Amino acid sequence: MTTEPAPVNPNRLTVEQAARLLSAASPRPVSVAMLREDIVAGAPSNADGTINLVHYAAWLVKEMGRGD
Repeated sequence: MTTEPAPVNPNRLTVEQAARLLSAASPRPVSVAMLREDIVAGAPSNADGTINLVHYAAWLVKEMGRGD
């Protein structure tokens, strides 16, 4: 009997799940600490502390447009 991983809901990712998923899709690792820093800086998160991946990606794009 094979055990399949539970499906991941991109609308309700834990910070740990989001870090793993984003790291797998990125040339550089994304850490839990990085995501928590973004949340403190204003990145959207759900009331239960999970992350909606689409909302987070939109926030990142908006932040990139601000410039330094």
